[in-house]
Amino acid sequence: MIYPDNFEQKIGIDTIRQFITEKCLSPLGEEQVTTMSFSTNYEAIAKWLEQTDEFSQIIRNKENFPVDFFLDVRDALLRIEEDVTVWFSEEEISNLMNSLQTINNIVTFLHSAKAQNGKAKYPALTAIADKIKVFPSLVEKANSILDKSCQVKDNASRRLADIRREKIEATKAVMRNMQTAIRDAQAAGLIGRDTQPSLREGHMLIPVGAGNKRKIKGIVHDDSGSGKTVYIEPEAVAKASNRLRELEADERREVIKILIGFTDLVRPHMADIKRSYNFMGEIDFIRAKASFAVRINGIRPAFEDKQQIEWTQAIHPLLNIQLRQQNKQAFPLDIRLNGKERLLIVSGANAGGKSLCLKTVALLQYMLQCGLLIPVHKGSQTGIFEDIFVDIGDGQSIENSLSTYTSHLTNMKFFVENCNCKTLILIDEFGSGTEPQIGGSIAETLLDRFNGKRSFGVITTHFQNLKHYAYETDGVINGAMLYDAERMQPLYRLSIGNPGSSFAVEVARKIGLPEDIIVDSSAKIGTDFINMDNFLQSIVRDKLYWEEKRKEIDEQAEIPEPSKEKQVKPAKEKVIENEVIEKGDSVRINGQTTVGTVLEIQGKRVIVAFGLIKSTVVIERLELVSKRRI
Repeated sequence: MIYPDNFEQKIGIDTIRQFITEKCLSPLGEEQVTTMSFSTNYEAIAKWLEQTDEFSQIIRNKENFPVDFFLDVRDALLRIEEDVTVWFSEEEISNLMNSLQTINNIVTFLHSAKAQNGKAKYPALTAIADKIKVFPSLVEKANSILDKSCQVKDNASRRLADIRREKIEATKAVMRNMQTAIRDAQAAGLIGRDTQPSLREGHMLIPVGAGNKRKIKGIVHDDSGSGKTVYIEPEAVAKASNRLRELEADERREVIKILIGFTDLVRPHMADIKRSYNFMGEIDFIRAKASFAVRINGIRPAFEDKQQIEWTQAIHPLLNIQLRQQNKQAFPLDIRLNGKERLLIVSGANAGGKSLCLKTVALLQYMLQCGLLIPVHKGSQTGIFEDIFVDIGDGQSIENSLSTYTSHLTNMKFFVENCNCKTLILIDEFGSGTEPQIGGSIAETLLDRFNGKRSFGVITTHFQNLKHYAYETDGVINGAMLYDAERMQPLYRLSIGNPGSSFAVEVARKIGLPEDIIVDSSAKIGTDFINMDNFLQSIVRDKLYWEEKRKEIDEQAEIPEPSKEKQVKPAKEKVIENEVIEKGDSVRINGQTTVGTVLEIQGKRVIVAFGLIKSTVVIERLELVSKRRI
């Protein structure tokens, strides 16, 4: 099930359809693009992906695949099927002949393409071709009766050859008799020396002054508007023209007879021919999908019959197409949803890419289940979902007098009632649009329901209680869109495992908001919130530092652990050496500045509260800042 009804417009599938349609060679393929739809049939999707992948190989290998004459003759086929008294025109036979030859060429291409082991090089495509019957005899017959200009050949029948030979003689007789009639009329002074014959309504006529019209034997066909000139068909010319018209009628009857004969040859094969055209449409559709895949660097990742998203370097294809026009490239995302970490809570600064992350998941998963290759790294693992529900963007409805938040809650009601363990839920700015405290509380309760039904999903939010819930709850995990606080710019990279800071204080300070306002605001928030936000920011700094460090050293060298090499700013608090860490002590993680409180010690693992966030840390990575107060 897909929700809501305008799902495709929300995530951009309508634009994807347009790009694929542009790659089609005929209406046969375009129709299949229109009917392309989301499927939950694993075998069908796997087959579609394999077919498209094989054709993308044909394109990338620049193989000489037949692409001429993808012609749609279904209307003509239907017409002769429904009415036994009609026949193909010359143009229709030409189109049928050329397109049947193309189908034959495609089948031959696939059957002759062999891998090094001698087996079919493109087995999924060859399997389709195996079911198709070709018609070389019909193509040969059509070639025997039509010339290159799509006209019936003179030798299509002996009778037609004789008629056309007589036509030539009759045409010469008309011209010969006309020339004789003009010379005689000029010699008699009935017409001028420069008078030329005139062709009117298929008759060769001589213009003669009205006073001389009875002096020339023939038939008067017309006169000038003034009546001073009449147009006469000489008697000998009329006789020759009548013979010519008789031969033309004979020719038409013989041509029709030949066309009927060919049409009668086709009629018994109608069912197989229609299947051949369905095959041509399917190949056109697959080719268009493959061409689009090559454009977006789409691949066929490992596809399993289970609910999972294990994507490396996933890219939003539409954004990338747009950015390429500016000589830029979209940032890839590493996204993970599996049985243990089903619900991903994405947080971070505004305009940091949270919504883009959500739309990337929605678009690529939908594309995959439509049989389209997707732009991810070849090591990615993909799966299948029975449902995809999205709540993205402004849902305000003027028609129904629904506010954004009311529309949002309406969607949540549908999600809760219909989600299950095979549902993918995608929610942007979860809980926003109303008073934060109640909005956050409702959002957390809904999240708990989604988790209870073991649904999968990506949810973006700024609410701290949702980040806290993700830390404490199995099946739910935090993720952060990374942000460079020093340069004050988003990095558009997703980091799974920790929540993101909104960097609200830093942004306020960057734009020049008076410091006293920032200090007073921070005091109103409280130290717990500030400590937690500092903790989140320190995680980002550490991550960015070590990523830069890895770029500087040789790929073969061993990268030192952050706990063994302190590279971040030194802590303001003095570290207490040689003291045992106990419950209630103030500690910090090696190399970080944020101080937390020890809540519980479980062997070598310590649960530490950094503001509202609880984190489990190996004890060796902790530094004692101060002992608990007794």
